[in-house]
Amino acid sequence: MTAHAELRAQLDALTTEAFRPDLAEIDRLPTLDIVRLMNAEDATVPAAVADRLPQIAAAVDAIAARMARGGRLVYAGAGTAGRMGVLDASECPPTFNTDPRQVVGLIAGGPTAMVKAVEGAEDSTALAADDLTALGLTATDTVIGVSASGRTPYAIGAVEFARTRGALTVGLSCNAGSALAAAAEHGIEVVVGPEFLTGSTRLKAGTAQKLVLNLISTVTMIRLGKTYGNLMVDVRATNDKLRARSRRIVALATGAPDDEIEAALAATGGEVKNAVLVILGGVDGPTAAALLADTDGHLRAALTRTH
Repeated sequence: MTAHAELRAQLDALTTEAFRPDLAEIDRLPTLDIVRLMNAEDATVPAAVADRLPQIAAAVDAIAARMARGGRLVYAGAGTAGRMGVLDASECPPTFNTDPRQVVGLIAGGPTAMVKAVEGAEDSTALAADDLTALGLTATDTVIGVSASGRTPYAIGAVEFARTRGALTVGLSCNAGSALAAAAEHGIEVVVGPEFLTGSTRLKAGTAQKLVLNLISTVTMIRLGKTYGNLMVDVRATNDKLRARSRRIVALATGAPDDEIEAALAATGGEVKNAVLVILGGVDGPTAAALLADTDGHLRAALTRTH
C-alpha cells in the first residue's frame, strides 16, 4: 500500500472525515435552508463538549497546579487547531494580565502558518520537538496537543516530546480512540460527528476546540486567582475601552463612588485588583500590593488578612 493510500484509509476511518449523503445536494437549496442546516449542526457541539466536562475539569486542576508553581501552558497544533491555540494564548495577557510567555500557542510552520498553509509542517514530529526545545520546556510546564483528527504528527510529536521532559500533557481531539489522546496523560475526545462540509474540520471540530480551550484557560485562571467572582480583576487596561472597563469592574466589586474608585486606581498605578483591595480592605496601595504578593495574587485570600 502506498503512503497516500494508507493515509486515505486512515481518513476513511475518522468520524470527522465521514461523508453525509443527506447533505449531498445542499448546493441546490435556497440560502436560508442551507444556513438553517448548518446552524443546526453547530448547535450540537456544546452537548458534545458537555460529555467531556469531567475530563476537562481534571485537566484544569492538573494544569493550575503546575502553573501555580511557575509553569507555562503551551498549545501545539497544525492548521485550524494550531490557530485556535494561538488565538487562546494571545487573549490571555489582555484578559488576565499574564506574561506573554506564560501561555504560548505553537502552530506547525510558525507564524506564517497563521494565514497561509506551510507545506508538510503538520506531518513532522521532529518540528514539534524543535519548537518545544526552543521554548526550553521543563517539567513544570503543560503541553496541550490539539488536533481534530487526533492523528496529526505535529500534535502527537509535541505531546510525546513533552512527556520525555516530565511536562504535563493533554491531548484534545474530535475522534474517539485517537492516537493523540492515547499519547497524553489527559485525553479529551470531543466527538462532534461528520462535518457539514465533508472533512472541513474548521467547522464543528474547530468550534469544539474553541469551546474547550476557552474552558481550560478561563477556569485555570480562575483557579489561579485571576478573577474575583466573575469579574476580570487582572484585566490590563491598554486602551480607553479597557480603562473604562477597569473602573466598571472596581465599581461592581466594591459599590464605591467614582471619586473613591479614581483615588484607589491612582494609589495602585491603575491595577484593578489592588484598587479593589484598597477599597474593600481599607489599606493603602503598597499594603495592597504586599498582601497580594503574599497570597499569590488571590484577592479573596488577601481580603481575609485585612480584617
